[in-house]
Amino acid sequence: MSGRYKTVGRRPDPGGRSTVFGTRGTVACEHPSAAVAGLRTLDAGGTAADACVAMAAAMAVLSPMQTGMGGDAFLLYYEAETGQVTGVNGAGGAPGAVTVEKLMDLGEMPELGGLTVTVPGAVRLWEDAVNQFGNQPLARLLEPAWEFAENGHPVAEVVARYWEEHEDVLRTNEAATRTFLPEGRAPVAGEVFSQVDLAATIWAVAERGADAFYKGEIAASIARSTQEAGGYLSVEDLAAHESTFVEPISADYRGIRVYEIAPPGQGVAALEMLNILEGFDLASTDSLGADRIHLEVEAKKLAFEDLHNEIGDPEFWDHAEIPTRRLISKDYAESLRGCISTERTAELAADPAPGGDTTYLCAVDAEGNGCSFINSLYKGFGSGIVAEGTGVCLHNRGKSFRLEPGHPNAIAPGKRPMHTIIPGLATSDGALWAVFGVMGAAMQPQGHAQLLINLLDYGMDPQQAVEHPRHRHEDDVLLIEGRVPEDEIARLRARGHRIDVREDFMIPAGGAQLIRILENGVRACGSDPRKDGCALAQ
Repeated sequence: MSGRYKTVGRRPDPGGRSTVFGTRGTVACEHPSAAVAGLRTLDAGGTAADACVAMAAAMAVLSPMQTGMGGDAFLLYYEAETGQVTGVNGAGGAPGAVTVEKLMDLGEMPELGGLTVTVPGAVRLWEDAVNQFGNQPLARLLEPAWEFAENGHPVAEVVARYWEEHEDVLRTNEAATRTFLPEGRAPVAGEVFSQVDLAATIWAVAERGADAFYKGEIAASIARSTQEAGGYLSVEDLAAHESTFVEPISADYRGIRVYEIAPPGQGVAALEMLNILEGFDLASTDSLGADRIHLEVEAKKLAFEDLHNEIGDPEFWDHAEIPTRRLISKDYAESLRGCISTERTAELAADPAPGGDTTYLCAVDAEGNGCSFINSLYKGFGSGIVAEGTGVCLHNRGKSFRLEPGHPNAIAPGKRPMHTIIPGLATSDGALWAVFGVMGAAMQPQGHAQLLINLLDYGMDPQQAVEHPRHRHEDDVLLIEGRVPEDEIARLRARGHRIDVREDFMIPAGGAQLIRILENGVRACGSDPRKDGCALAQ
């Protein structure tokens, strides 16, 4: 099944998009202009990591409410020559001057403002990714982003929708209003938008490297703007930041090795869900049926309870033993599987993971190296703060912290919050099998599991797997796309699920990008119609 599909020749009768095939370099991204920047990087001889950095930087301009230089980033990289998979954690820590005791009177972390700003790690990760896995100069990779910012670009349709939805956030900060609402409103689809302050910041990083962002005038503006908005971030916090190279966590599903970033990311929940679901014969169920959806939701509840009770920054764990190995073990999954009733939904419901404005992109180069890459501002336009004179919108990743002393995810100086953003990668017998991701906060582990189940249990081709109706369980409500048959929705309700039927391609289902490597070496790519982007191949 890993090299062939059960369903072939499905286009064009059902509509939708076709899977994109290539024999050399391939990219998938949620904006066509960014995808073109990635493919041109591969045309110039760049690696998969080079292509992803070029696309991530371009997306920082093209989709400024979802991602940017003021956010965090993570990646997984497969090296074809050695078969090694490496993770890079580009999450920044909480300011050195903040403590849980200082903020306890708030009850919970705010959603906007200076208190939510942690060190933005994306720019440092861009440079580290190029130095470790690339062969192109960072300055060259930043050229498309600089051109989009300096000369302007037409705003894409889905981006324009997001922009308008977050106008109120932008009006909470004067610099944000000037930067992103220059006409007093969000730009509409097709309107040309430029950002000269951000272009100058990109140019500075292109000339002097990441230090231009973390030290000097740009860093001073970031710190000052955060503090003026009530936060604690300092120039010392920024100057001290480094990316962390990590060993990914992994588990087998149907003979495929699935890799995720280790905590404080929520990839552990994706692996836990897959381990639980591996014990059920999903292939015998309807891919749009109540039986499949019910099992996936019940597995999600169990995994998310662990995620929210036990996961935090491992460098701050007080546990006698790091729980990750136990949580992703097959024995633990077997013990949880017995908690699932096939007839009734459990009352169990963990706290939802908020946020959801992220960009995911991926690439495979001609040599077979693969890069799975994710970059985020957390919620739409992050904290709502733009650092004066830089064009950089600062994320609100600190919103994820808990204000509970002793909790694994309690805020502390230098501590990284529990992260929603997770890139995915899979191998088969040591060979690259897929790079993939599904952006969208709590949707991400659920999306990873659903996407892989589409591929492995139902034999879908990449584009079909990406387009297939998805569901999202959050805050004890099950959001389902309108393409799921009414009789299956009725069966779910009979089992006790609280259901909200949404659009046929609902935004809360997230946006997926996927590149599969077939047994003959052909790259098969899918890009989500819920977003503006596309897959491109050489």
